[in-house]
Amino acid sequence: MAICEGCTKDGARLKCPTCVKDNLGDSYYCSQTCFKDNWAAHRAKHATPNPTQRTYDPWPNHRYTGGLRPSYPLSQTRVVPEHIPRPDYAEDGKPYGELKLRGSTRIEALKPDEIDKMRTVCRIGREVLNIGRNALKVGVTTDEIDRVVHEACVERDAYPSPLNYQNFPKSCCISVNEVICHGIPDQYELQNGDLCNIDVSVFYDGFHSDLNGTYCVGEVDEAGRRLVDTARKCLDEAIKMVRPGTLYRDVGNVISKVASAQGFSVARSYTGHGIHRLFHTTPNIPHYAKNKAVGVMKPGHVFTIEPMINEGSWRDEHWLDNWTVVTADGKRSAQFEETMIVTETGVEVLTADFEN
Repeated sequence: MAICEGCTKDGARLKCPTCVKDNLGDSYYCSQTCFKDNWAAHRAKHATPNPTQRTYDPWPNHRYTGGLRPSYPLSQTRVVPEHIPRPDYAEDGKPYGELKLRGSTRIEALKPDEIDKMRTVCRIGREVLNIGRNALKVGVTTDEIDRVVHEACVERDAYPSPLNYQNFPKSCCISVNEVICHGIPDQYELQNGDLCNIDVSVFYDGFHSDLNGTYCVGEVDEAGRRLVDTARKCLDEAIKMVRPGTLYRDVGNVISKVASAQGFSVARSYTGHGIHRLFHTTPNIPHYAKNKAVGVMKPGHVFTIEPMINEGSWRDEHWLDNWTVVTADGKRSAQFEETMIVTETGVEVLTADFEN
């Protein structure tokens, strides 16, 4: 008999079955109740890497929906120099400005000087995304792409908006294959045939920008290329609708029509959003048909449209990091995003790709 790992009593006989199966050493408990009461602390032992491995899966017993796996350890949090202004959540992860307005449906129309600041931060965001895109190649890790994005932000005296937003640990989101959004950059090496989305957001002179794109790594099959092309077309057709008087709820109708014509579905859990001094604010813009979004487009409204298009089901699940969103059936997803402003006569895409 042994000492109980939970309450330290003598006479423990029960062993953790996962530790036995994975050869993680003996862990004894005096009862099932004690085991359950101490499960949260104990299961961290299951994520301890084998010292002979360079990388490891922190949740080896998780039921993954597709072929992708997290590749830990994560690199250390990257540092933003002190002279660069920070958003309100940079220190403790809490977006106080957003929380203060939670529940409000008011959509702010920006003034001319604020619009000029949005143009500047959106141009910086596009520069940074293009730099990250140009670093993509077979064999590069998603963490390396994050480093490139982080350094490009810092070189422009901009703060990478995702960093510590609600405690997100990296400077951009990188979502590969079945990951719909919010993938955490890690030691995963991009493979020939992968689809890779880079989502860049920057904070500069008091304002945020937000944009992303999905790119083919090496030689991607025809179905994957068609998915990427359709995701881009969904966004482009939605942008054509942006003008004064358009209902925000109608954006999802055109996106769903384009996606379904190709046999694809539209992810429903995540939306386009207002953006300016706050990273996420009103309006909320669902990308699927027959939604109940509130509001009418008016000059000065600034927001993103960012449809996530799935090969199979629209349903999603989370990895255990509580960030990485994956398709429920493990099939691939693609996404594009732009930040735009409603003008008196139509739309100005603030993050438009000046290189193309």
